[in-house]
Amino acid sequence: MSMKKYIKLFAVCGVVGWCMEILFTSLHALQRHNFTLTGSTSLFMFPIYGMAVLLCPLHKCLKHCSLLFRGFCYACGIFFVEYLSGSFLMRHHCCPWNYERSPWNIRSVIRLDFFPYWFAAGILYEKILSHLEQ
Repeated sequence: MSMKKYIKLFAVCGVVGWCMEILFTSLHALQRHNFTLTGSTSLFMFPIYGMAVLLCPLHKCLKHCSLLFRGFCYACGIFFVEYLSGSFLMRHHCCPWNYERSPWNIRSVIRLDFFPYWFAAGILYEKILSHLEQ
């Protein structure tokens, strides 16, 4: 795949991630009885979500595996990127998230209870990326 194609897919992944995060935070606002449904994200999140383009080669290796196994691998990969990027941003005092209040947090940068969300996000990215790679 050409570098131009990877850049395009990186941008698509970044925008999709932003949209997912705004939708997720909007629904969380509704849960808190904030009927404005205000969602939020950060500019830092664009390149982090953009890194979902790395699922392309992983998908090629896993395409014959079950959906459950692929989703598990994607969620683990997303946790890995979230942990690395969150740790880096925390060290520089600019991490847009902090999960310290969750009993499921690891070093305040990942939440293990978000596994099903990252599983679903990985499968969604797989579908988008496999469609756009053609």
